[in-house]
Amino acid sequence: MDYFAELEEKGKAAKAAARKLATWPTDKKNQALHAMADALEAGREAILAANALDVAAGREKGLSAALIDRLTLNDNRLAAMAEGLRQTAGLPDPIGEGLGSTLRPNGLQIAKIRVPLGVVGIIYEARPNVTVDAAGLCLKSGNAVILRGGSEAIRSNRAIVQVITQAAADAGIPEGAIQLIETTDRQAVNAMLKLNAYLDVIIPRGGAGLIKTVVENSTVPVIETGTGVCHTFVDASADLAMAADIAFNAKVSRPGVCNAMETLLVHRAIAAKFLPPMLARFHAAGVELRGCPETQRFHPAVKPATEADWEAEYLDLILAVKVADSLDEALEHIARYGTRHSEAIVTTDYNNARRFQAEVDAAAVYVNASTRFTDGFEFGYGAEIGISTQKLHARGPMGLPELTTIKYVISGNGQIR
Repeated sequence: MDYFAELEEKGKAAKAAARKLATWPTDKKNQALHAMADALEAGREAILAANALDVAAGREKGLSAALIDRLTLNDNRLAAMAEGLRQTAGLPDPIGEGLGSTLRPNGLQIAKIRVPLGVVGIIYEARPNVTVDAAGLCLKSGNAVILRGGSEAIRSNRAIVQVITQAAADAGIPEGAIQLIETTDRQAVNAMLKLNAYLDVIIPRGGAGLIKTVVENSTVPVIETGTGVCHTFVDASADLAMAADIAFNAKVSRPGVCNAMETLLVHRAIAAKFLPPMLARFHAAGVELRGCPETQRFHPAVKPATEADWEAEYLDLILAVKVADSLDEALEHIARYGTRHSEAIVTTDYNNARRFQAEVDAAAVYVNASTRFTDGFEFGYGAEIGISTQKLHARGPMGLPELTTIKYVISGNGQIR
């Protein structure tokens, strides 16, 4: 099948919609977002029924428990998706925002303003909530969006897009503003990566394999969302009860997401006191433990950690644990194995806290809090397109401003050069 021809048609429709959306009134965009939220709730039964089929198929394929969790929708998650749209509607519209102006000696007034990126392509895996987040954020920021979700969630995504595109159309949003690539053939992704004439940017959201494929093969500019090999370092001065709760939450609350902790680092000075009950708590929760020789002394269930374990984004109930001699060693370990996503220190030492935040090179650096907060909704952005771990254009949770670029508008009265 000629997927490039099919995608070209979607691209043409998206580009036409993007031209209109670039100047679409804020109140009209907000009305559409509220209508989409209402439609999600009204279409609850059809969406959950489609999702149940995806989940059953995923179990038959042998998807891990963590991936099944990412795939699964329920009443609470559907309500959170709708609430994300409503929060997005309540956020300031970035389009047209003035970013500064200069009056030149020749009388030219040069101003810089925010404008939409244009047409955004999103390639993502088994998380149907991304469908809603991406559609809502792109709409509010004046961008058209072409969505390509993973095959595991195809039924859920079809049901969701059918509901929200109808609601958006009824609210007057231009046709083609939100589109889904419905085929699960991977050749469609290859075609999408070459759609330079219509796509302004591609954002991959998923595991290391997906991101690597997109970055290495796309001729469309890519905003790289990164894998999350996230660390928590329990310093010698840490409040151990606080540290235990933070570390447990960071690993166990949702192990299949990119902001979950994958490696726990513990200062040698408190390891003998902190690790035995902490490891027992993890073990009781079903976490597979892999540790350095020192860590293995504190619990019989700890398997020897290999070099690959320090580099791994497990996205599962698996945790690597290492005893560090000092803050310096912890910083060195994070610099070597971290993916610049989210890193945390638990400490009561002010200087160590400030040093950790200053020296760790990551999109989000925490003191005395779980890495699980690296999330657009938790940061107050309504939702997010993804967590960017690169340094050009956008970094961290990508909300509305990160879906814009700039335009210079110059006003004169006859000046010539």
